Amino acid sequence: MISLAALEEVTGASGVAPQTEDMLPAGARSRQLSVRTLLLGMMLALADGRPAHLTRVRQALVSLPEGEQRRLGVLADWRNGPHLLTCRQAEYTVGLVTAALGKDQPDGLPSPELQRACDGLLEASVPGESKDASRPLAVDWSDLESFSRPPPRGTSGCADPEASWGHRKDNLTGDQDELFYGCYLPDAVTVPDEQGPPVPEFARRMTVSSCRRDPVPAFTPVLTAMPQGGIPLGDVLAGSGYSHRVPGSRAVPLRLAGAALVQDLHPHDRGPRGTHEGAVIANGNLYCPAAPRALLELGPLSRAATPAQAAQHDTRTAEAARYKLGRLTSDDADGYHRVQCPAAAGKVRCPLQPPSMTLDRDRPEILTPPEQPQACCTQQSLTVPPHVNAKTRQKHDYPSAAWRRSYARRSAAERGFATAKDPASNDIARGWCRLMGLAPLMLFVTTLLVVRNQRILTAWNTRQEENRQRAARGLPPKTRKRRRKTLAAPAAPP
Repeated sequence: MISLAALEEVTGASGVAPQTEDMLPAGARSRQLSVRTLLLGMMLALADGRPAHLTRVRQALVSLPEGEQRRLGVLADWRNGPHLLTCRQAEYTVGLVTAALGKDQPDGLPSPELQRACDGLLEASVPGESKDASRPLAVDWSDLESFSRPPPRGTSGCADPEASWGHRKDNLTGDQDELFYGCYLPDAVTVPDEQGPPVPEFARRMTVSSCRRDPVPAFTPVLTAMPQGGIPLGDVLAGSGYSHRVPGSRAVPLRLAGAALVQDLHPHDRGPRGTHEGAVIANGNLYCPAAPRALLELGPLSRAATPAQAAQHDTRTAEAARYKLGRLTSDDADGYHRVQCPAAAGKVRCPLQPPSMTLDRDRPEILTPPEQPQACCTQQSLTVPPHVNAKTRQKHDYPSAAWRRSYARRSAAERGFATAKDPASNDIARGWCRLMGLAPLMLFVTTLLVVRNQRILTAWNTRQEENRQRAARGLPPKTRKRRRKTLAAPAAPP
């Protein structure tokens, strides 16, 4: 159980409550339920496994000790005596908050005020010692169903005007898509640095957008705003659903913000995709025009690959890297950089570069160089403009062993959604939140992720303390044991 003091610390550190109070209209008399108490009630209800219903929020508040109720305004002295908070008062305050943080003309995206409030709450839920412990983020999006029924066929009106039809993966029937009615929920989860120690997987940023909106460009401004708030970006890990978007809506803004992309490539973006000054464009890099096509068409390693197959795959990707044009400079202010022929860099032997023919024969040799060499073969170096490989360029060569090890961290985003959709705690399925509109739904999801971060922090601190105690006794850290059960195990006699 998360303590009230911990949740109050998050609410106070975020500064969201007083900022939102200043946005609310002044009434004839003071409200009994403040924004601060409302946020605490939402967190207390979700921390206790309750759904995101206003009745459950009130129930969580009135379940506090009498002293805490008076301090938070849940129990107030009125003219006729003590007055306990009612559901109508909770509904009234929620209506004021969502109206102040929402948009006058809903367009399927959160208002800047709502996004700043949610960012502040999430950032306040991350302890100070963990804010700079790791910069990489794993991003993904999931479905968030609306409580509203979809509009009848041939109509567009329903109880939730910002909800729309969207697609999600149905894990029960394989890799097929299914329709749902609601919104998209993108989020970013903290992951460890490459070769770095483990870190708590906190939800660092999130947003909610209508399914009429593409979730990738809707979430990109949230990430690019982090450096402006003093939070530098590191590696940003994403699946092919993110990388396949137009470069101007994701890849380019993230690079300008200082992020290093580690992403899976969509099947439509893999392999050779045109040329630049004679060099072959493939998998985010430029390659020698004489590079074997089979090496350029390598795909990611299968999950069911054996160690021998993995070793063979890594050997082939390492061989493909020999044909890659080597980078000579970093990107300048306009995004241009220069690369060099692999033969001039001493990685392959090529007759068009006579000094390379004196290299050891353990390097690949170009047996049939181009009959009419282009700039990539005749010039000492080549200028690459920013639009070349703007979508697919990333930190590691795709799909090398270094890329595979780095990309494996992206599973943290899947675990983040798994904890948010766990039926044992808070299952954000249809009916979890019965309020309509983007603002109340996003506020409840944000408070849920704040509660999740507190749970992650508690479990992390418990494991660290246990490891310290084991180290004091000379024992190694405790690890999970995964035991494979056979089909005959359930039938074995006790």
